[in-house]
Amino acid sequence: MMKLVDDTRDWLTTLVANWGINIEYSEIFVAVILIITTLLIAFAIDKISRFLLLNVFTVLVKKSKTDWDDLLVENKVFSAIAHIVPVIFIFMMLPHILGNHPTVNEYIERISEVIITITFIVVLFRFLNTLRTILSRIELFKDKPIDSYFQLAKIVIGIILGIFSLALLTGQSLTYFLGAFGAMTAVLILVFKDTILGFIASIQLAANDMIRLGDWVQMDKFGADGDVIGINLTTIKVRNWDKTITTVPTYAFISDSFKNWRGMQEIGARRISRSIYIDQNSVQFVNQDLLDKLKKIQLLNDYINKTENEISKFNKEHKVDDSSLINGRRMTNLGTFRAYLKNYIENHPNIDKKLTILVRQLAPTETGIPIQIYAFCSDIEWVSYEGVQGDIFDHALAIIEEFDLKIFQNPSGSDFNQLLPR
Repeated sequence: MMKLVDDTRDWLTTLVANWGINIEYSEIFVAVILIITTLLIAFAIDKISRFLLLNVFTVLVKKSKTDWDDLLVENKVFSAIAHIVPVIFIFMMLPHILGNHPTVNEYIERISEVIITITFIVVLFRFLNTLRTILSRIELFKDKPIDSYFQLAKIVIGIILGIFSLALLTGQSLTYFLGAFGAMTAVLILVFKDTILGFIASIQLAANDMIRLGDWVQMDKFGADGDVIGINLTTIKVRNWDKTITTVPTYAFISDSFKNWRGMQEIGARRISRSIYIDQNSVQFVNQDLLDKLKKIQLLNDYINKTENEISKFNKEHKVDDSSLINGRRMTNLGTFRAYLKNYIENHPNIDKKLTILVRQLAPTETGIPIQIYAFCSDIEWVSYEGVQGDIFDHALAIIEEFDLKIFQNPSGSDFNQLLPR
């Protein structure tokens, strides 16, 4: 084959020289024609090799029961391998086409070797993409930041093969470039600062299991509040609840604080922690009329009977003078209201009974007395959770007048209008 190329080159050179063209120009003219012909043949070989490889492997993949080979086709690994064939063909042909021009031939060979190296890098990168996809489907690695490690592997491979390509292109030894690379370490550290910090952060995040794909995280500094959809060397992508995407530097999850709601998702319950504010002027002892009305509430029957007995027993033992409400122990409308809320929440079908259920009075403020409901909704889905929480507080606000209590509210325009003379 190569002898035929040499003979063809010599025959064309002689033919062109017989036309009266200088022999040197004849060789250049023939070389250009042969190079163009070689490129056209290489293009045809590329098409044929891709067609054969893709069709053969597609048939084999369809017959296979595994899915990793499907991923090789999807990531165009075989398509990249097919490109190596025409490059090798050109690499083999050029020395014979440019046989009389050793200097040019040498540079062309170097360029061809570099192209082969680049093609190999493309094949290797696509194979790594396939491997990453395969690992991401394995349960053990599903929520791990494997993208970071594959990106680092690509950077390392790219640098090593890049140095190798430079060595091929310039004719210098690898030792020369490795020495220069070492001298540029400080500059490279500065250039790849974010990558290095991101890699360190990725290791720490994975080792301490601080964040996984699919976690709901909240990071107010960056306006991130949603699900983690991507973790790589330099950034972590968070899809917020309004469907926007916030990109946060990976290292920020180590250097700054953030909230991970994974614990809530794992226990299958979401916390309710909200207060209603009672007007302090409406707090009073429970009189007989109010007591008779409250006894009609089923959720308070046991509480009222038990508390009445305890108070009566205490006052008798301590010989309390009943003529004044201040003496001894007395039930208050606020305390009874708290007891009702606790019973109501404990009997609510959407509250997790195994976790903390608490109705407590917080320190009074200028906006009234906070009565906090602290419990866990058994449905963590956002819409359902908000519905359960809303129903609980709707009921609490609607029932409060039954206890002769009032909600604190700053005066509004209608309040002032009622004070004006008609």
